[in-house]
Amino acid sequence: MFLLLAWGLSQEVDPREEAKRQKELLLQTAGVLPSELIVEQGKELFYAKRGPKNASLEGCDFGLGPGVLKGASVRLPRYFMDTNKVEDLDSRIRTCMIQLQGFKPEEIKRSEVVAIAFYVAAQSDGMPVQVRLLYPSEKAFYELGERLFYARSGARDIGCATCHVTYLGKRAGVLPYADVINVAGKGAAMTHWPAYRYSNDQAWTMEDRIRACYGNLGHPAPEFYSPAVIALQLFMAYHANGAKAELPGFLR
Repeated sequence: MFLLLAWGLSQEVDPREEAKRQKELLLQTAGVLPSELIVEQGKELFYAKRGPKNASLEGCDFGLGPGVLKGASVRLPRYFMDTNKVEDLDSRIRTCMIQLQGFKPEEIKRSEVVAIAFYVAAQSDGMPVQVRLLYPSEKAFYELGERLFYARSGARDIGCATCHVTYLGKRAGVLPYADVINVAGKGAAMTHWPAYRYSNDQAWTMEDRIRACYGNLGHPAPEFYSPAVIALQLFMAYHANGAKAELPGFLR
């Protein structure tokens, strides 16, 4: 019996298949996925007139023109002339809440940014990632993201590449499938965020995922909307170009 148990525990569980199983179980029991509810919550927030300016986010420009959502999230991060900054989906939502609705930065709730990100990203479901390096600031962020990705730091002296490159395909669990620069050159991780994580019943964007990874490294997590978080996303997204987005994701 012990040998059978040990053999069973040693077998790898394909996280993609397990995610499909968990999704089916939720649909059978609840009839709806949590990610779908979060998208609806984000939609309500997007179109609601809120803030000191009593305005919606319909005029927000995610890079393809005010109010154009289809295909926008798969082109992020990118440079925006109105802020003279490279922004990802989260920071761009925050920018629009400040500029269009009049919120002060400290008034913006993280949970609302996440919900809106789910809605905006859902409009690009099934589309290929298309991130370009056209502006000097985008190229600079890419280079910063590359350095951060391969840097070893923290109490454990490891980095992103330790798991997602060095041990790719050599360890059990999610690593072979959550890699950001895989053998085919397509970044699987970037095509599934924002995502609902069934393992902890939480809605995360890629910013949350990166911050959690820093915690795993034993390293202080960078601030939300910070250049380090955005630079890492730009580096990974560029290597995900051409990969089909599945948004919002449903992951472990």
